Amino acid sequence: MNSALGQSTHLVQKLWNYCNILRDDGLSYGDYVEQLTFLLFLKMADEQSRLRGTPSAIPQGFGWPSLLKLDGDDLEIHYRHTLGELGKRSGMLGIIFRKAQNKIQDPAKLRRLIVDLIDKEQWSSLSADVKGDAYEGLLQKNAEDVKGGAGQYFTPRSLIAAMVDAIAPQPSQTICDPACGTGGFLLAAHDYIAKHYKLDREQKKKLKSGTLFGIELVDSVTRLCAMNLLLHGIGPEADNLTDGMPVVTKDALAAKHGEYDIVLANPPFGKKSSVTIVNEAGESSKESLIINRDDFWASTSNKQLNFLQHIFTILKQHGRAAVVLPDNVLFEGGAGETIRRALLKQADVHTLLRLPTGIFYAQGVKANVLFFDRKPAQEKPWTAKLWIYDLRTNQHFTLKENTLKRTDLDDFVNCYFGGAVSAPKSKASAVTDRRYSGNRHERKETDRFKSFTYLELIKRDKINLDIFWLKDESLEDSANLPDPGVIALEITEDLEAALAQFAEIAADLKR
Repeated sequence: MNSALGQSTHLVQKLWNYCNILRDDGLSYGDYVEQLTFLLFLKMADEQSRLRGTPSAIPQGFGWPSLLKLDGDDLEIHYRHTLGELGKRSGMLGIIFRKAQNKIQDPAKLRRLIVDLIDKEQWSSLSADVKGDAYEGLLQKNAEDVKGGAGQYFTPRSLIAAMVDAIAPQPSQTICDPACGTGGFLLAAHDYIAKHYKLDREQKKKLKSGTLFGIELVDSVTRLCAMNLLLHGIGPEADNLTDGMPVVTKDALAAKHGEYDIVLANPPFGKKSSVTIVNEAGESSKESLIINRDDFWASTSNKQLNFLQHIFTILKQHGRAAVVLPDNVLFEGGAGETIRRALLKQADVHTLLRLPTGIFYAQGVKANVLFFDRKPAQEKPWTAKLWIYDLRTNQHFTLKENTLKRTDLDDFVNCYFGGAVSAPKSKASAVTDRRYSGNRHERKETDRFKSFTYLELIKRDKINLDIFWLKDESLEDSANLPDPGVIALEITEDLEAALAQFAEIAADLKR
């Protein structure tokens, strides 16, 4: 595993070093990763056809060899024509190349990227771990770019791993992320099942194609997710490009798109939706586009509240969800109160993880993970107790100096299962191989883990679930103050969140 990690790290650095040259020409990190995606796909399709001794699945005249033999303006023109032509195709080709454009204007630099970097690697001979980890590394570097990166599409992998460990998906279960970004939840769920279960041939085939389902609103992000899945060995075979991928581009909120056993998601941050949701009673928020969802409890322009309602509707009976949500979903009145009341009654809302600040690439975010199970209709509320784990108070993380690691979430997952973490078989497996004993229904309270009954929750003003009890040590003793850099970051995040809210108010006043 260390060898694979070393290979992928070297590959990331090699590819990323060239990005700095292209940035001088105005190419953003996101543009660079997108161009790499197009070229890697063409190179791997060519390698696969040679290995199998079969014709390439890429239409004749638009494959990798056609790029290698050209130079100068002829190369740039042909590359641009190739992207446009492949974007018209169906299946996997359409997902990868839809609305694709060449952003590398200097033909000499395009030629160097093709010949000196991508063509010199035999990508198909690299393991899925190496290729996948390398691509994930590029996506993370893109997310880290403060100015133009895609941080809003990248959830910290340590958090994803803990959420998947808690949900513990099984081979026969369908798993959906209705705001899938670059595919972090889908990959983690796939890896969890592959690692924890001995799968037969049919189960392995089902896991590759037929278990995971992703929805993404933005074409360019869908292609990154599709390529990420492909490089990890998920999706149809490389010689069958007419089949679709487990991820599609569409507005998940527009309509119900199936029912699933498990939903794992981090819906987009930002309060206002660009559409209006109209509920059964005909109430609506005034926005330009109307979407009728008579299966929602309340109408609101708050995206996270709409995603929370949507996720409930796409769960099967007894289906389970783990969703990252900002603080305002826990305390906002009006539609928020209506939705929380309905959710507590119609689902078993059993766990809330209060996340620390400083862990998301999108700044100014105070978030939580809400775990709930959908249940059949009944008069008695399904939620008996909500268990809250506070990982925020007196915890200080940053994106560089003190990043959130998977081990920082061990105590939460331990408390979640009401048991202890079994010792791993070896040091090498300490990070990836955890076994939790115990039962979720036999939980015990700790300093950071408290339970609140249904009656206690509904008696709270507006059914406010933003509950905390630990004392902030920094307020009592200046000696316990975190590093000045951490304080400055937290102040910055609070100011950015406040400015975003003022901007929304100003936009509303203009209407």
